[in-house]
Formats: sequence, C-alpha cells, structure tokens
Amino acid sequence: MISRLIHPHLQELLAAYPAAALVGPRQSGKTTLAQSLGGIYFDLEQEPERLRLDLEWNDVLASDRLVVLDEAQTWPDVFPRLRGAIDSERGRNGRFLILGSVSPSLMTQVSESLAGRLALVELTPFLWPELESEAARQRLWLCGGFPGGGILEARQYPRWQRDYLTLLTQRDLPSWGLPARPQTTDRLVRMLAAMHGQVWNASQVGKSLGLSYHTVNSYLDYFVGAFLVRRLQSYQANIKKRLVKSPKLYWRDSGLVHSLLNVTDRRALLAQPWVGSSWEGFVIEQIIGFLSTLGRHFEPYYFRTSDQHEVDLVLEIEGELWAIEAKLTASPSPAQMGRLDRVSEMIGASRRFLVSQTPDPSGDETRGSYNLPSLIELLRRRYLLS
Repeated sequence: MISRLIHPHLQELLAAYPAAALVGPRQSGKTTLAQSLGGIYFDLEQEPERLRLDLEWNDVLASDRLVVLDEAQTWPDVFPRLRGAIDSERGRNGRFLILGSVSPSLMTQVSESLAGRLALVELTPFLWPELESEAARQRLWLCGGFPGGGILEARQYPRWQRDYLTLLTQRDLPSWGLPARPQTTDRLVRMLAAMHGQVWNASQVGKSLGLSYHTVNSYLDYFVGAFLVRRLQSYQANIKKRLVKSPKLYWRDSGLVHSLLNVTDRRALLAQPWVGSSWEGFVIEQIIGFLSTLGRHFEPYYFRTSDQHEVDLVLEIEGELWAIEAKLTASPSPAQMGRLDRVSEMIGASRRFLVSQTPDPSGDETRGSYNLPSLIELLRRRYLLS
C-alpha cells in the first residue's frame, strides 16, 4: 500500500479529538487509509452494516478500538448517537473516524450534531510526493491521482475516468440532492471542463443551459461539494487598480478534465490550445493538496487586475503571502520572473516563485524559478519543520 502523506496529521487529530472526519472524493483511498489504522469498520451505505452497527452499538461503545464509519452522511440517524457517546466521555479521544464523499450533507450533520467534538481533514487523490515510481510521476499530470485511474496501471486511463463521471452524474449527484435533469447535468459537466482555468461566469453558463445564474450557481455547489471542482476566490488587494472579483474554476483532478476533453495521451495533451491552463490547474492542486497534508492553516486565492496583471496562486500562510505563477515551459525566461516580481510587489507578497518544468531550479526560499518537486520540497522544509 502506498503511504499517504495525510496519515501523520490524521493520527495527530485523532489523538486530540474524540472524532475526526476524513472527507474527499469517491475512490480517493479514504477506506484504504482508514482500514490501515485498524479498528472496527462499518460501511453505512449498506443496510446490513447499519443493522449490525445498531445491534452492536453498546459493544462498540465499550470497545477501546477505533470505530470507522464509512459514508456516514447516508445514515443521518448515527449522528445524534455519536454526539451522545462523545458527550458521555468527553475526555476520551480517538474513538470515531467518519468517512464521507460529499461535504455539504456531511457538514450539515457535523454542524448540527458534532460541532466542537470533531476535527476535519481532507484526503486528495495521490499527490506527487506520494508516488515513488518515476513512471507513475510522469503519468500524474495526464491521468490524475485517483488510485484506479491509471496512475498505478496506465491502461486504466481514460476509461476509468469516464466510468467514474458517469456514476457520479447519473447516480451520486442526484442522490446527494442535485435537482438537474441528467441531460442538463451532462451538458454542465462538459461546459465546466471547457471552462477549466477560466473566470467563472454563471450568467453565461446559465444562458447556454436555459437556466438562471442563481440555478447554475446552486448546481455548481454540488460539484464543489463532491470535490470535483474548485472555485478559487480572487485576492482583494488594496491597490489603485480595478480587480477581477469573480472566482476562477478548476477541476481538482487533471485526469477527469483530460478525459472529458478527449485527451488520450501526453502527446495529445501537449497539442491542446488549453494545455497551459491544464498545467496551471495541476500545479495549483498539487500545492494546495500538499499544504493540506501538513496541517497548516492557509487560504488560497488568485489575483488579476482588469488590465491583466495576474498571479495564478496567492497563498496566505501564517502571516506570509506567497505569489506562485505556473508556466508550461522547460526554459523560464527572466522576463517571466520579472512580471511575477512586479505583480508580487503590487500585493505585497514576500515570497514569489515561478513554477515550470525546468530541470535546473534556482533561487532561494523567498524567490526563485522552481519545478514542482523542488517547490514542494521547499514547502516541506518551511512548514513541516517550523
């Protein structure tokens, strides 16, 4: 089994709280990670497992073993029970691990029943530092990080991604409450793929679908909640320029958006006119995902002015402001670094990094031209050891 970077942080949270919730997209490895911790496992999507938990509840509470409740949001009745069990022994930590694949419904239950009793942690698909095989690392951008999606077995891509999206759009999203008709959902999915890396325009999308922008925004909430897409908010700096305020839209897993756009291999990917946006989204998700595994609090944004001064990723981390620009090149130019410097000065970023595919990273811990592995290593040194 591949070791997951979030594992130590998850264990820290279980030692500090009575319960923890491990959330993330379906098939990202939550169950495998949870079962590696040992304990008593229940899959609450299955009616027989619900019955087993109901009948064994008193024995479960008396046990010293960790209790793992998979897809807990599918059985809301369990949350009042959890609250009662935790409140009866508030000094006892590490009792329950709750797994969930859709954050809105799970978070509703958590906020109503388990507020202050539970820590939250997100598991992403595989990140670059988790992969030891060079072949797997080379496939990561194309295939994405889902364990079954080609990162471990190349021939699974893109068939796995297509089957995954079909299951989500036809079964999971409707069961989670998405009210759209299947044909509308399918059109929306393809429009979201075409908008990867662009500023979100709900009115434009709604007009194409014959829906109001309010309805389109509510539909998008489900895709965000299912960990399919990210709305990256705009960084609002106090400068004398008009700023773009709408969020940017990114698919969180590069393999999913590539499959939707009919990219079958790396050569085809590099031939696409939108390949730069693909690289940009991949870099952003790898950085955000890695920082999340360290347990550090941070806020991600992008920055853009109306006259096209922009930075792909702005990070607020523990009082520091990072400006990170992704460029798909193996030979980043001084001019590109100079543009990043100028925009960084606008927003007061003390750290600024150009991320490309350069084989020769250069710079220091405040400024430099890096590749993705070297920047991740810099983040590890800065925030894991501090």
